[in-house]
Amino acid sequence: MGTLLTLKASDGVSIGAYRADPAGKARGALIVCQEIFGVNPHIRSVCDRYAEAGYVALAPAFFDRVEPNTQLGYTPDDIARGRSIMQKLQLDNAILDVKAAVALLSSVGKIGIVGYCWGGTVAWAAATRVDGLACSAPYYGGGIAGLAAEKPRCPVEMHFGETDHAIPMTDVDKVRAAQPGITVCVYPAGHGFNCDERGSYDAASAKLATERTLAQLARHVG
Repeated sequence: MGTLLTLKASDGVSIGAYRADPAGKARGALIVCQEIFGVNPHIRSVCDRYAEAGYVALAPAFFDRVEPNTQLGYTPDDIARGRSIMQKLQLDNAILDVKAAVALLSSVGKIGIVGYCWGGTVAWAAATRVDGLACSAPYYGGGIAGLAAEKPRCPVEMHFGETDHAIPMTDVDKVRAAQPGITVCVYPAGHGFNCDERGSYDAASAKLATERTLAQLARHVG
């Protein structure tokens, strides 16, 4: 279903991206922000599923700035390598790539953004720093609490797991206190609960979170 393309950011850096288009007329567009494992088969399948729901889904390969064509699995070694790459990549550069994605998708219609794990932090930062987004759905972004004071420019609905080993509920409470105007959803699950290729996958929580994200897109994107 998907195709590979190139995004060029305003700083002149080009990265890859995976784009999935719906069979019929698009309801709008969605930027899908990767986990620390790159635009791997799981993230491409997420794009494909959102395309099936009627949206043009685009996943920028943020890690191309550091290690091009990174696609990792979920072993301890993969996790360590993904974290290492992420630590070399500045959040500001990922925001430049989101802006490039917004420019590319602007002709489609309204644009939402969703992100998972590190991509959840990117999706939150994009909501506060990027114009042209209609809504944002960050999933278990570990860096969100540290950016909780930033002011969102669009509606935001966040998704966290209450048994997340990496994000304590005190961080979620910090986000709620700093952002009383946004929706924060908590599930009986751990980190990465939306990824059906990880041991932490929780089918019921993933289903409910996806339903809520689709409802948010229907309200704000189309």
